[in-house]
Amino acid sequence: MAQSGANATVGGASGAEPRWLPHDELQRLVDALHARDFTVRGPVVRDGVFGWDTIASVADLPVGWRDAQEPGSHRVTRTEAPDLFGVVNGAESIKRHVFAPRETLLHVEIGEAGTPFRAELRLPDAPRLALLGVRACDLAALAIQDRIFLHDRFPDPHYGARRAELLTIAVGCTRSVATCFCASMQTGPEPRGADLALTELAPAAPGGAGGFVARSGSEAGAAILADLALGPAPADALERERAGYAACAASQTRSLPPPGEVRALLYENLQHPRWDAVAERCLSCTNCTLVCPTCFCHGVQDEPALDGAASERVRGWDSCFNPEHAQVHGLNFRPRIRDRYRQWLVHKVASWIDQFDVSGCVGCGRCITWCPVGIDLTEEVAAIAATPGARE
Repeated sequence: MAQSGANATVGGASGAEPRWLPHDELQRLVDALHARDFTVRGPVVRDGVFGWDTIASVADLPVGWRDAQEPGSHRVTRTEAPDLFGVVNGAESIKRHVFAPRETLLHVEIGEAGTPFRAELRLPDAPRLALLGVRACDLAALAIQDRIFLHDRFPDPHYGARRAELLTIAVGCTRSVATCFCASMQTGPEPRGADLALTELAPAAPGGAGGFVARSGSEAGAAILADLALGPAPADALERERAGYAACAASQTRSLPPPGEVRALLYENLQHPRWDAVAERCLSCTNCTLVCPTCFCHGVQDEPALDGAASERVRGWDSCFNPEHAQVHGLNFRPRIRDRYRQWLVHKVASWIDQFDVSGCVGCGRCITWCPVGIDLTEEVAAIAATPGARE
């Protein structure tokens, strides 16, 4: 099993000494993963779009690329910088690699007259998958998904099958974009919970060599580092690593108050006029829920074969912004966009805490970047906090 340790820190669960992986030796890591029969996926930029795809070599990574993000805006540009992981994130989180957007849960065949029907659980044929370049916010989101799908009362076998074969190789953030606020959520910028954690550092001096501080966070990660036989990370690299994380956190201009404060604020302001103000802008397009790394709303439906002899039970992603999501017999209990936006935000950063004892927001900022009209949840919370107790 390649499952990450959910409580591993940036220092690694094993407490092993940080190692140094030069830039020009990163291919050795990719080769080691392939030798262990992992399919390796990493960040790629194709046709101006950033996402996850299978990589065969380091050359497939986005060398020199940078992203700029603002509310409702995402741009990637090529620079002369030598770093491999300069793009912070794109629309696609790692959620789809464990919680599939659409999958068959059950196959049912109807027997002939006098014979019973037959139902078979359809588990995915999950590949051994190594994700190279996972960011701290997505690791935090993965831990939340684990809590929902693995550690709740009814573990999900489909999620579990994929999760058991997943190896995470994180890259900590030493730069942020304008929509990041992971520091205020205590989910970044340094990664926690990965099998391997890397911190990319530029050369300390002109003409020098850049590389990665590498730490193991699980037995699987420690075994891979042992295969590479790397030397210890230099003291100056560790100093620059800490400085890079501190600078990244300090650069973030957006934030949310502590989870307990947000929870109390929203519960006390369920009739605040700000809900009407944001509803005038919101398109109820579902973008924020689709790009969110923690949202797990889904629908299940039975799809019969044309001949009526068989049926499949299929699960697919859904969104609380879809009007049908709140439709019950004879009633839609969230008929207005105001109702649906309030449901999303209050659940995400308030009632989620009641359900799972953790906020449902990890500060990745995707919902801000990919909202077509640039709605910013940190701005909405701040606006309600500025006039608490206001009523219609």
